[in-house]
Amino acid sequence: MLKNYMKEDQKLPLFGIGPYLVLTMAIVNIIGVILFGYVLKLGTLKDEWIIVFRLIGMVLIIFGISIWYIGAVKSDMDDSITENRLQTKGIYSIVRNPMYSGWWIAFSGIILMWHNAWMLLLPLINWLVMTVILVNTEEKWLTHLYGNEYTEYKKHVNRCIPWKRKRK
Repeated sequence: MLKNYMKEDQKLPLFGIGPYLVLTMAIVNIIGVILFGYVLKLGTLKDEWIIVFRLIGMVLIIFGISIWYIGAVKSDMDDSITENRLQTKGIYSIVRNPMYSGWWIAFSGIILMWHNAWMLLLPLINWLVMTVILVNTEEKWLTHLYGNEYTEYKKHVNRCIPWKRKRK
């Protein structure tokens, strides 16, 4: 399980910017749902689109929670942080930030449950927010801490979308 403490010589925070990033994405979604779904009442789809959006939404929610769970609970990320070593195995070999990616994918699925075409902008906004925040915080910390090891890792593993890049 995740440990809520930091060792004296630990160089990275255990939770990093995670809670702030996830809260920011949640706020973007809440604003979008209120704006498009209830204030402007724009983009709501009908009939068979409701089923399509909700089915895809459920798949994304399950997929996102699974990715988050594997990255947060089933990996040894908490040990990697407390031992100051770069985690590159398991799910971290296909996505650098599975916990954030899991939330992003799950939030995208939740948005689809409103079957609203305008709300499809929200996952893109969240992806942009996530990318800007990660590039300007955790990626800088990790580059400073691990140097070339992290730079090489970034070349082969995608930041937010889980897939294996081919090595050249």
